[in-house]
Amino acid sequence: MVFKEGDLVILVDPKGSYFLQRLTPGKRFHTHKGYIDHDQIIGAPAGTVVKSSLGREFLVFYPSTKDYTLNMPRKSGIIYPKDVAIILVWADIFPGARVLCGGVGSGALLIAILRQVGPTGRVVAYDVREDMLAWAEQNVKNFLGELSGLELKLGDIYEPIPEKDFDRVLLDVPEPWRALDTVEAALLPGGIFSAYVPSIVQVDQLIKAMEERESFALIESLEVLVRHWQVEGKSVRPYHRMVGHTGFLVFARKVVRSSEENC
Repeated sequence: MVFKEGDLVILVDPKGSYFLQRLTPGKRFHTHKGYIDHDQIIGAPAGTVVKSSLGREFLVFYPSTKDYTLNMPRKSGIIYPKDVAIILVWADIFPGARVLCGGVGSGALLIAILRQVGPTGRVVAYDVREDMLAWAEQNVKNFLGELSGLELKLGDIYEPIPEKDFDRVLLDVPEPWRALDTVEAALLPGGIFSAYVPSIVQVDQLIKAMEERESFALIESLEVLVRHWQVEGKSVRPYHRMVGHTGFLVFARKVVRSSEENC
């Protein structure tokens, strides 16, 4: 496969910095390491190496989901790929799933969910800020194009919503315990609920709120730490800097208890 006009690509410089570009004939990408004409890339195979006007080599690839979300325009913090990866597996986001999202941010988690559910899935995402919905929508379109299975809605996930029968409910909001009525009403029995929160105080409050109800089981909380290693010649050791704490993840299953048990 070769790069063509209109493709989204990522250029990687000798120091590992990433730059997103939409290939346009006649356009020029400028950097302090020299410029690169888009025409040098159009028609070249993916994974090609191009040289800047100063002779510096750049690698050119189609961006992965990680590449794009870490380098896309942001209007807020994002859920980092290390957390997104766990959410997709722990919450078991599958092709064709119906997913309700509360809080869209800049769209990082939304992009991953949409790729996972595929064309037969349905994603409904609420946010209280119209500007964030617009920002997330633009980031989604830049990477995935137009999607018929996505519905972005201005509204408060803490309040009742009309949609029901979701396989999964994922929240990225400051007070997820306030949305538990919505979660209970919208999530199918056996479905999975997930919340991303920055502090352990929020985790504690959310779990206590779920434990007061009878509709949640298999509640667990975790955080994800990633440590890269340097393997260069005789130097084999962990890097001094690592991607440490970003947030906590909480997961639970919705259950339906028998009337006898409730008595």
